[in-house]
Amino acid sequence: MKSLLLDFLRVTEASALAALPWVGSGDKIAADDVATKTMRQYLNQMEIQGTIVIGEGEIDNAPMLYIGEKVGLGNGPGVDIAVDPIEGTTPTINGQGNAITVIAAAPKGSLLHAPDMYMEKMAVGPKAKGKIDITASLKDNIEAVAKANDKKVSELNVLVQDRPRHHEYIDAIRAIGAKVYLFNDGDVIYATATCIPSKNIDMFFGVGGAPEGVLGAVALKALGGEMQAKLLPKDDEEWQRCMEMGIMEPENPLTHVQLVGSDDCIFAATGITENIFLDGIKEDHGNYFTHSILINGKENKLHYIKSQHERNAILNK
Repeated sequence: MKSLLLDFLRVTEASALAALPWVGSGDKIAADDVATKTMRQYLNQMEIQGTIVIGEGEIDNAPMLYIGEKVGLGNGPGVDIAVDPIEGTTPTINGQGNAITVIAAAPKGSLLHAPDMYMEKMAVGPKAKGKIDITASLKDNIEAVAKANDKKVSELNVLVQDRPRHHEYIDAIRAIGAKVYLFNDGDVIYATATCIPSKNIDMFFGVGGAPEGVLGAVALKALGGEMQAKLLPKDDEEWQRCMEMGIMEPENPLTHVQLVGSDDCIFAATGITENIFLDGIKEDHGNYFTHSILINGKENKLHYIKSQHERNAILNK
């Protein structure tokens, strides 16, 4: 997998650059479409036997790299791929922060093969790895994470997405005594923040898309953290889709190993607009500058990468 690192970086850089003309445009479908087509184009140039095992788009019928799609030149290693050509489409088209293009990969058979539906997620950094249990109460988990991080509960910082579906969790966490930090968009990046000591985030919790869950799980795996999750099929149709993909008991919690079954994994993300990790794309004298993170699970290191691109790297709108 290590030999594919820069190839996957080029995929996210190209997709982010392709989306740039649609920043602030208000056209969600067009932004998704160009980023998805670009990601597919670059994946199909790679010497891999790739399979999209979990993709973005089914929930809102957006353009998508569909689950089960084969990508690559058909030679080279077999690779499972999770994608989100634009994580944060709404902030992209509104000219706001927290928009990235992101991809994760692992050897064939390593990533959760699941429908695009909602998922409950709990994530922590390396110190609290092995201490959480998504089936236990929030109180028990918060106390366990505080102890693992050598903090008082009142000193614990928990990230939760600012959505109506999370109001009861926000109230509960604050009633327990921990601090809640809200964010609007950027599920993957904020889950990963639990593994970056300088961010001082101890725990991530909430309900969001399953693709973002798998993407975040790869980043956490590569940085020594932990994610546990639980799929939340909303009706019989979604339940049946889980069964068809081999998830025979969708109600069961998912361990980190079930989400990502190999340490030999890759995570790459490029900023479209600003977020807590990355700068957005900048232009200077006809050149474009991207800011990316690249993580190799075998090294447990996060690399920040700045790249320069000529003007023609931006696809014509």
